[in-house]
Amino acid sequence: MAAEASPAVEASAVVRPSVGLPRLLAAFVRLGTVTFGGGLQSWIHREIVDRLGWVDEDTFLSGMTVARVVPGANGVNVALYVGFKLRGAVGAAAAVLGMIVPAFCVILCLGYLYRRFGHLAEVHFVLAGLAAAGVGATLTMGIKVGRRLPRDFATSLTAAAVFALVGVLRLPMIPVVLGLIPISVGLALLQERRPRHGS
Repeated sequence: MAAEASPAVEASAVVRPSVGLPRLLAAFVRLGTVTFGGGLQSWIHREIVDRLGWVDEDTFLSGMTVARVVPGANGVNVALYVGFKLRGAVGAAAAVLGMIVPAFCVILCLGYLYRRFGHLAEVHFVLAGLAAAGVGATLTMGIKVGRRLPRDFATSLTAAAVFALVGVLRLPMIPVVLGLIPISVGLALLQERRPRHGS
């Protein structure tokens, strides 16, 4: 029995590493200070998954899925999810505070500066550059994560349908997702049954 218990302990240590609360707070304060706009989730991924290794790819993807479904900003929702996974409710609160407080202060400063200097053409060039950097960071994360997703018919068809309905036709996301959930689950079940009939 002792031999069987040790792998379980090791597996849980891999899934939920011991991260001190000050270190968790410091990481999200840094993220909240240096990240912006649409690139927020890609920066969180780079820091928490790639650099620090606190959660694995599957856990982060689960967090992104939850973040997109529940109300609120996606980046803050991901921070809440990661903080909860690492340190429970206290970790979730620390991660959210770390994301919100620095960003709030930066936004206040930028808002003041924009009010004073927003009429200058140079300011609009800087903002366009920031927007391009955010889009590039988001695309980089999407490509990187997309390579690790399973290449199956259900996933590809659902992703294409969401892109077409929400991105191209501009339909509301929540009804589209709610409508596609049973379809994607049915396609996935059909795809799982096919190899069994052949064997």
